[in-house]
Amino acid sequence: AATPGVDAVVPLAFAQACPEKNVLYWQAFPPGGESDISARHQQVVLKKKCPNIDTIIQYKAGAGGGLMWSQMNTLPGDGYTIAGINLPHVVLQPLEGSVAYKTDDMTSVYWFHYTPDALLVPADSPFKTFQDFIKAAKADPGKLSIAGSALYSANHVAHARLNREFGIKTEYVPFKGTGDLVASVLGGHVAATMSYTTLAIQQKGRMRMLAVATRERVPQFPDVPTFRELGVDWMDGAYRGVAVPKSTPEAVRKQVSDMMEALNKDPELRKKMVDGGFEVIDVPYDKVPAFMKERTADYMNS
Repeated sequence: AATPGVDAVVPLAFAQACPEKNVLYWQAFPPGGESDISARHQQVVLKKKCPNIDTIIQYKAGAGGGLMWSQMNTLPGDGYTIAGINLPHVVLQPLEGSVAYKTDDMTSVYWFHYTPDALLVPADSPFKTFQDFIKAAKADPGKLSIAGSALYSANHVAHARLNREFGIKTEYVPFKGTGDLVASVLGGHVAATMSYTTLAIQQKGRMRMLAVATRERVPQFPDVPTFRELGVDWMDGAYRGVAVPKSTPEAVRKQVSDMMEALNKDPELRKKMVDGGFEVIDVPYDKVPAFMKERTADYMNS
């Protein structure tokens, strides 16, 4: 048989790369948030490529993801047990010291996307523009509250950055995950949420995005300015990937990475991600150390 070309390797890899058993995919946040949505998309594609295999999604939410991550290395390192992992959470939480794991305890094998930071208000908010929000925050320091997912998370970091860069004082209100804060925002219990483009797309018509941390304006929201247009060089968000227990052998880590890469390069999945507001990236196992080093340096400087 002819040797397949390099381009054919990823799809064909599934002939051998279908797992032999069902995959247990742990989530560190409650159902309904970005991590869960991503896992659901990946679950569908794996089923399409490997019809005999199910992805069983399990949830262990708490401590802003820290509950799951602190127990990660007690799970079997069999290649069929994987967990969702997030940045900046796994760098900042251990530094802050309230979690029972260290960054080095986490063995990430693949990073597949990030969601850009975005400031959102309910559709009926008196704040029609970002300038309206800043003006109100300056007029009454400390009065406005902003919901976010977890402490020492992307949302928490972005909230601190908003206060710092625009010279305002607002209060951060942490929730277990993005899915958990929606009712509070829509009910007007908080003035805004520091979340992501993904939530803006899900809640279109019910929430209004005031500003976004992307290089260019988001196609689905052509009228929403970027933070760069507002005078701050801010392009950041929450990165998501997959980790395995530390006991997972090196060769098996690479297999899990290859499996995630094949899923991430599926055209149907990529379209769903882009349409949903995710920025797709591809960081396979061999590139993970450099990626982690670069992101960590970035968080230390912010």
